[in-house]
Amino acid sequence: MRPEILYDLFKPITALKGVGPRIGALIERRTGPRLVHLLWHLPSGLVDRRHTPKISNAIAGTVATITVRVDQHRKPPNKRVPYKVLCSDETGTLNLVFFHAHEDYLRKNLPEGETRVVSGQIETFGDAIQMSHPDHMVEEVDIASIMTVEPLYPLTTGLTMRVLTRAISNSLKEVPVLPEWADATYVAKQKWPSWRDAVLAAHAPQALTDLEPSAIARSRLAYDELLSNQIALAIIRKHMRQVRGRPLRGTGALVQRVIKTLPFNLTNGQKTAIDEICEDLCSDVRMLRLLQGDVGSGKTLVAFMAMLTAVEAGAQAVLMAPTEILARQHLATITPLAKAAGLQIAILTGRERGKNRTSALDALVKGRAQIAVGTHALFQDEVKYKNLALAVIDEQHRFGVHQRLSLAAKGNAVDTLVMTATPIPRTLMLTAYGDMDTSRLKEKPAGRKPVDTRVLPLERLEQIVDACGRAVDAGDKVFWVCPLIEESETLDVAAAEDRQAVLTSRFGDQVGLVHGRMKGAEKDKIMAAFIDGNVNILVATTVIEVGVDVPAATVMVIEHAERFGLAQLHQLRGRIGRGNKLATCLLMYGPPLTETARSRLSIMRETDDGFLIAEKDLELRGAGELLGTRQSGMPELRLADLQTHADLLAAARDDAALLLNKDPDLTSERGQAVRTLLYLFERDAAVRNLRSG
Repeated sequence: MRPEILYDLFKPITALKGVGPRIGALIERRTGPRLVHLLWHLPSGLVDRRHTPKISNAIAGTVATITVRVDQHRKPPNKRVPYKVLCSDETGTLNLVFFHAHEDYLRKNLPEGETRVVSGQIETFGDAIQMSHPDHMVEEVDIASIMTVEPLYPLTTGLTMRVLTRAISNSLKEVPVLPEWADATYVAKQKWPSWRDAVLAAHAPQALTDLEPSAIARSRLAYDELLSNQIALAIIRKHMRQVRGRPLRGTGALVQRVIKTLPFNLTNGQKTAIDEICEDLCSDVRMLRLLQGDVGSGKTLVAFMAMLTAVEAGAQAVLMAPTEILARQHLATITPLAKAAGLQIAILTGRERGKNRTSALDALVKGRAQIAVGTHALFQDEVKYKNLALAVIDEQHRFGVHQRLSLAAKGNAVDTLVMTATPIPRTLMLTAYGDMDTSRLKEKPAGRKPVDTRVLPLERLEQIVDACGRAVDAGDKVFWVCPLIEESETLDVAAAEDRQAVLTSRFGDQVGLVHGRMKGAEKDKIMAAFIDGNVNILVATTVIEVGVDVPAATVMVIEHAERFGLAQLHQLRGRIGRGNKLATCLLMYGPPLTETARSRLSIMRETDDGFLIAEKDLELRGAGELLGTRQSGMPELRLADLQTHADLLAAARDDAALLLNKDPDLTSERGQAVRTLLYLFERDAAVRNLRSG
């Protein structure tokens, strides 16, 4: 149960005075549904209203708070002309300008002949000094109430600064004094305020330096968030470790049989990863390992060797992919290897129906199929396994933790190996995958040639189309990726359809199209025609999945490459150069380029090291955008910035380990405070794991 002291913070936003369902929905879209989410929505700017010049000294473009006499209201002859209120002081005149004005309201707040204080941005119009729609208009006795530094918050369409600021201000009145959960010595060393004081200070910046991630109040809040994250991960990891595993000791016979059939040698990285995984499988502690490998580093082969070890030990293994295209790609990769080992594979995706599905389910429950490959269909209720012992999950960040656990629940003490082709910087590893051991594949398999990457302006489109024609004439295949217009599948698809029409007018039915709104079977049909049929140019949105393998593809064209993230560009480039021919990636951009876009494109030209690219991407974009934290399974960091707060992350990790070592059940005085911290940052699952032992 959430501690009573936090009840008020977890009330819905609509419990605040003046926030009804309509305003509540707007605020929720920007911040989240509860009062506590308003606390995490920190200011991104400020307005200093302490500057009080005379009218003649007011400078255009600055914010000023000025005491004036209201001289005259000038109502316009028609609504297209603004309403003006002429004001003055002993040094000059100031015109207050209002569009779509309500005369009654203005005459009431700015009565002629009286003194008022107005605050807003100074402008000039011809020779006149003016202020459009002042932010504040008050009587002289209330001047102190507006001579402040006002925080500015990120907004969303339809939500005004005044409404959001009032809601946040009211939520701050509910902030309780909470027990101290951080290590007292560390807090003193950092000169940090208490959690409550840090929240209040973060929402009352007095200078631009207070908006920096390194500001004292913000550092304190970032540390609290990171500490909750690290403690939660440590508890979940410990819980996983407490459920006894079962040792899977292979004979090595099947592994050796498959290695002998390979036309190449394993890389040193692959050998090391296989050894690490086998060591985990032999242990009586359940394996939870992340296999990180750049595009084309041979992860699937390593995973298959792990699956063979499980089969040698008399058990079954499954390989789960996030999409049907990727599941079938894995099936195509491992089927010849499984044949060499004399094993049967079952495939289960949303497309298997009728006899095929029944046959696959029967083979799994009776143990005739030792390996299953598929999508989330692998852990649906009616799927039963005779003896599932190893689950391999590809592109983990596309699945939630609950899906990982649902698959593991299909067997007895199932070992889990998670794969990702998205190289993850070390700081992100600690926050996103801190509950896992890690193996990294850094080398490319022998024979892989580097891709020639070129950056070209969109005006050279005709030449690029000619180059694609030459590639097709030489028997090669071309990917053409259309711009990421915005987070809108409809617009992205429209762009792809337009490009397909243009290319079809030149290349006829050699041009195919795939996008995310097509049905699975339709998409697979086009992909199959592209892999070994008559489709030689594939126009696509970013739906081209990680892992799709087309050895004949030697050209990748990416339109408006400046709109893509580095990791995404790297993944797309990884689709080509998988055969024995040289490959070319053409990054087309629309000028003018922003500084960030220019950096991104030059990094792509300079390196194909996915881990280096991931670090640069983290620098350029920040963690939230990098992994798409809204995707299930990723912790969303609202206060911590992994670039700035890397040292705080390391400290939080050490403190979490020390605390749980001394007080594993969090029953001490500090342990109880830490439980409050976990609930505050909505890490309830960790507390449930504590209770269930």
